[in-house]
Amino acid sequence: MTAKSKSSKPRPRTPDLPGDTEERIRRRAYQYEQRGRADGFALDDWLQAEREILGAQKQWKVKAAKASK
Repeated sequence: MTAKSKSSKPRPRTPDLPGDTEERIRRRAYQYEQRGRADGFALDDWLQAEREILGAQKQWKVKAAKASK
């Protein structure tokens, strides 16, 4: 079962992201909404979630690259 947003605005599509990454961003943005964010902030929620998820992935890749040396 997929959680749906109450917002009438669609989520932005982020090009060139693997499906699992986009789904993680979608779930995280939905968590922001559930914590009491007001209607009309769907894009802000999405962008914050995107920064978190992509930032964490970048850090993991850097650590993995350093560990493999």
